[in-house]
Amino acid sequence: MEKTIVTIKQAHSIENVVNKSRFIAYIKPVYSEDEAKSFIDEIKTQHKDATHNCSAYTVGPEMNIQKANDDGEPSGTAGVPMLEILKKLEIHNACVVVTRYFGGIKLGGSGLIKAYRGAVRDVIYDIGRVELRPAIPVTVTLNYDQTGKFEYELASTTYLLRDQFYTDKVSYRIDVVKDEYENFINFLSRITSGNYELNEEESKLLPFDISTN
Repeated sequence: MEKTIVTIKQAHSIENVVNKSRFIAYIKPVYSEDEAKSFIDEIKTQHKDATHNCSAYTVGPEMNIQKANDDGEPSGTAGVPMLEILKKLEIHNACVVVTRYFGGIKLGGSGLIKAYRGAVRDVIYDIGRVELRPAIPVTVTLNYDQTGKFEYELASTTYLLRDQFYTDKVSYRIDVVKDEYENFINFLSRITSGNYELNEEESKLLPFDISTN
């Protein structure tokens, strides 16, 4: 089986309050170091009045590029703990910025580490992780009288239905993991008795929920 890469579904943000300090965590998929730096600058501009805008990112299929920045917090209490969470959860190609508005109560080194780690962990779990897997996007077109059985059977498979369209027939946009494509064709032939139209695209890395295996 070809290697899969874990990342996040899409850009997202959440806010935590720890001892009156606001920690706003922003995360975004990035595919180059320039994209990561641009995202960090965007958040810093948006929150130029914040006490700190700490950041971390990983780029590349092997996390070839890893960077962290404490942005004025005591060394090792923000950026590195944030990066550790990205690595622990195997989040590739993502940049996270945690904006802090100081609330008047010092947290100490261990408190800062816990707060920044927690902000990154929470924003990742809130938006959800996906696997980028080599897959083939297809469009399957059926007659209306075939749709009930097809949709029922499709729901019990790992083939991912992205969208469907209605004209004089019904078309289903489905992503099929490359390693499962032969089984998919057999499934399609069996369910439709060979009566279907199929348009295939080239294989590409596509997102699948972690729970979809």
